[in-house]
Amino acid sequence: MTDPTPPPTATAIPTLDLGPQVRIVARLAQDVTDEQLTDGTPCPEYEVRHLLGHLAGLCVAFRDAGRRNFGATTDTSPDAALPDLDPGWREDLPVVLGELAEAWRDPGAWTGTTRAGGVDLPGGVAGAVAADELVIHGWDLARATGRDYAPDPAALEAAHAFLLAAAAAEPGRDGGEGVFGPVVPVPPDAPLLDRTVGLSGRDPGWAPGV
Repeated sequence: MTDPTPPPTATAIPTLDLGPQVRIVARLAQDVTDEQLTDGTPCPEYEVRHLLGHLAGLCVAFRDAGRRNFGATTDTSPDAALPDLDPGWREDLPVVLGELAEAWRDPGAWTGTTRAGGVDLPGGVAGAVAADELVIHGWDLARATGRDYAPDPAALEAAHAFLLAAAAAEPGRDGGEGVFGPVVPVPPDAPLLDRTVGLSGRDPGWAPGV
């Protein structure tokens, strides 16, 4: 899990179409079987059902942040409760994923100030956080369910830039109350996805049962 609270020096990114990454995540979610919902994930406190519930919640939160539709969805910390799935999640999740992408196709979403997770932040930074959430939790879901994963290159670049800035801003973070867990060292010549996953505090070699 990642926390939408950005570090003080978090870097905004240019306008980015989240649609390609959203479609990748939607396909991964569609392939999840009922039997896999209680499997573990790279987020130690989450089973697959919690991860999917978190994805649904962040889609709504960042959709409303992009729309500047402030209220409970943008003001509640993602750590307020353990997320879980609603009964109609298979129909609802693709809808809110699409709504998230559509909200951030508006260039105005990337300007000014917005709010997510109860935190006020620049629109460009909120967009970077949304891209990071989609890329990293897409990887979480793929690894937990044994699927291949190739994120959208533009979203991956944005997530890497955001996480790199976060790591530079908090070099001494210990994984306690920081934005992310401790960085997992990854060789500098490793694929960009592995380096991005390591910056998020995850082991790129994670696999179920390992």
